[in-house]
Amino acid sequence: MHLFWHQRDLRIPDNCGLAAAAGEDTTLPVYILDPELREQVGPRQWTFLINGVRRLKQHYRELGSDLLVREGDPAAELGEIAAEYDADRLWYNCHYRPGRRKRQQQVDNALPTESMTDLTLVDPAGLEPRYPSHSQFYNDWQAVEKPTPAASPSSDALADVTDDTELPEASVDIELPEAGYRAARSQYDEFLADGIETYNDTRDDMAAAVDRPVGAVSRLSPYIAAGMIGVRELWADATDRYAAASSDAERRNVDKFRYELSWREQNYHLLSNNPALPTESYKTIPNPIAWRNEPAEFAAWKRGETGYPLVDAGMRQLDAEGYIHNRPRQNVASFLTKHLLVDWRKGAAYFADKLIDHEPANNSANWQWIASTGTDTVDVRIFDPVAQMAKYDDEAVYVNEYVPELRGVEAEKIVDWPNLSSGEQLELAPEYHEPIVDRNSAYERAQRVFNDALGKQ
Repeated sequence: MHLFWHQRDLRIPDNCGLAAAAGEDTTLPVYILDPELREQVGPRQWTFLINGVRRLKQHYRELGSDLLVREGDPAAELGEIAAEYDADRLWYNCHYRPGRRKRQQQVDNALPTESMTDLTLVDPAGLEPRYPSHSQFYNDWQAVEKPTPAASPSSDALADVTDDTELPEASVDIELPEAGYRAARSQYDEFLADGIETYNDTRDDMAAAVDRPVGAVSRLSPYIAAGMIGVRELWADATDRYAAASSDAERRNVDKFRYELSWREQNYHLLSNNPALPTESYKTIPNPIAWRNEPAEFAAWKRGETGYPLVDAGMRQLDAEGYIHNRPRQNVASFLTKHLLVDWRKGAAYFADKLIDHEPANNSANWQWIASTGTDTVDVRIFDPVAQMAKYDDEAVYVNEYVPELRGVEAEKIVDWPNLSSGEQLELAPEYHEPIVDRNSAYERAQRVFNDALGKQ
C-alpha cells in the first residue's frame, strides 16, 4: 500500500502525486493538521482550507474510500500511519514555502518517499536559477512542453477505509466562497463560458469587475492558492479555448489569461531558488531604504482611510471579502511602500493575514516587485493612485461600491479628491477623509528615498 500526503493540493482530479501513487498500488490519502504551519495562515484562509478538506473528504467517501485526518507533527503522524497500514511508500507533491520544505525534509528522513512537481506547470529546478526579467523567464518557460492534466484515480485504486475524525469548526468575519474542487470547476466553467474570450479587454476595467465579478476576471485565485483546482487543468482548458477561438481578438484575450499564469510560475521559481524571499530583499541595494514606518499612517492604510479613494476602496474590499482585484491590489501596495514609505514586509504580513487567496510565492514576489526590491526592471516604479483611478475607474463605480461616504459626489471630483482643497472636500463629503499625505510631495519623497538607496544622484 502507498500513502498520499495531501498538503495544499485539496483535490482528486489533476493531482500529480496522487495519480502517481494510485497508478502503482492501492493508495490511502492522508491530511495532517500541523499546528506549527497553522500559525502561518490567516484565520480566513485557514477556515477556507478546512472547508476544502471537508469537501475532499466527502469526495473520497463518494469513491468508497476516505481521507485519513490526523493532527500533529507530519513526520511522526505519517510514520505511525505507515506502520499501522503497512504502507511501503509515501507520495507527496513538492511545495516551496520554507516551513513546508522543512516538513517535507523531515518526512523524507523518516520514510521512503516519492515527490512530484504539481504546484506549477514547469518544475522550477528545470530552469535557470535566476532571470533578470520576466520576459527572459517567460521565453525559457514557454519553450518547455506543458504536461496534460493528471488522471484521477479509480475507486479500486483507493484504500477501503473509514475515518471519523472531526475537523475543527471555525467562524470568520466574512462570507467565504464555497470550497472544494467542484466549486472551483464550476467557477472556471463560468469564466470559460463568459469571460476568457474578453479577459484582456476587461481585466483592468473596474466597473466591469463590479458588474461581473466572475467574467471580467476569473476570481479563481482562492481556489488556485488552496490547490482546489490543478494548474494543468487550467492550462489545458484555456489552450483548448485558444485553439477554438474564431478571431484574432479572441485568441489575444485567451492568451492573456495563459500569460498571467506564467507570473505565478515565475513567483514559485523565485521562491524555490530564494527561500528567504518572504523576508529579505531579492535585489541587492547599495544603501538601506529609509522606511518611515509611521504607525498612524499604516493603521489608516489598513482601515481604508487614507483619503485616496482608489486605495481606500481596495483596502475595504480586502476587509469585506478577503480579496482585492489586481489593479487596486497593485495600487494599495505601491501607496504603502512609496507614498507612505512603510516596509513591504509589513504590508505582505497584513495581506497574509487577511487574504483568502494568499500564496507565499505570489505575496512575497509581488510585494517586492511593487516595492522596487524585487524583479521589476524599472528601478523605481511608483503608481499614482489619482492617475490610476482616472484610467481604470473614471466613473467611480468601483470606489462607490466600497466607499459609501463618496456616493453622490461627482465622479470627476472623486478621481481628483487628493487635489481638492480641504474646504471643498468637507463640503462634498464631510464623512470622508482628507488625504493623509500630499500627493506630489509624497511622490517626490519616495523618489528621493529610493534613489538614495540605489546610490543615484
